[in-house]
Amino acid sequence: MQLTYFGANSWLLELGRQRILVDPWLVGSLVFGNLQWFFKGERRQPIGLGSFPDNIDLILLSQGLEDHAHQPTLKQLDKTIPVVGSANAAQVAEELGYTQVTKLTPGQTFTLANQVEIRALPGAPIGLQKENAYLLKEWESKATLYYEPHGFPPSEIKNYAPVDVVINPVVNLELPVAGAIIKGKASALQLAQSLKPQVMLPTAAGGDVEYEGLVMSLLRTEGSAAELRSQLSKHNLSTQLIEPQPGEPISLPLGSRVA
Repeated sequence: MQLTYFGANSWLLELGRQRILVDPWLVGSLVFGNLQWFFKGERRQPIGLGSFPDNIDLILLSQGLEDHAHQPTLKQLDKTIPVVGSANAAQVAEELGYTQVTKLTPGQTFTLANQVEIRALPGAPIGLQKENAYLLKEWESKATLYYEPHGFPPSEIKNYAPVDVVINPVVNLELPVAGAIIKGKASALQLAQSLKPQVMLPTAAGGDVEYEGLVMSLLRTEGSAAELRSQLSKHNLSTQLIEPQPGEPISLPLGSRVA
């Protein structure tokens, strides 16, 4: 299994000889509702699709919000690449002209090239509904990976333990009145305890990205990778926390589980 992080929520997952692009923001700015004064994200070093791998087998979208279904990026990618997403994300992809779009609701599965099973689970509550978390399973090796970018693990995730790799935020991002919009500080330890992953990787708050706007003046961060490492040690958990460097592939030689 090989993973490459591109900052924010963007990942390239390589498993089962398949290349899965997750929540890609690769070009342009990140803006919510076209309100740059409210929130704007910029990459210090643009990635550029010219140097990006063109043999993507699947685009996997967890949410329909701009930081997951980033329209400037999706407009530039090949519209024949299959897309799997939450109901909101699938709608975005369809409206942009993607020709193979599969909407997954929690409990449903999608099999990619008879190599990787993708199971949708309940994710973060956005508005009146929940978006998606995903559990990916590589058929040949049986290796599993859990991904949810806001730190809202569903109660049923414990039914799939152990999970080899967990991608989850490790900090809380909080706004006055609204409270925590990302809840990684507690959920990361909770997932380490319940899923016993071999490896955990932070998401959502990392990468070579600069943010500005009104939201940034109000946003408060709690927790850190160092704090989580201390908690893992305190609870005698063997999970390895790896902080990825943007654009640098990480190969994960996962050990065999004892039956």
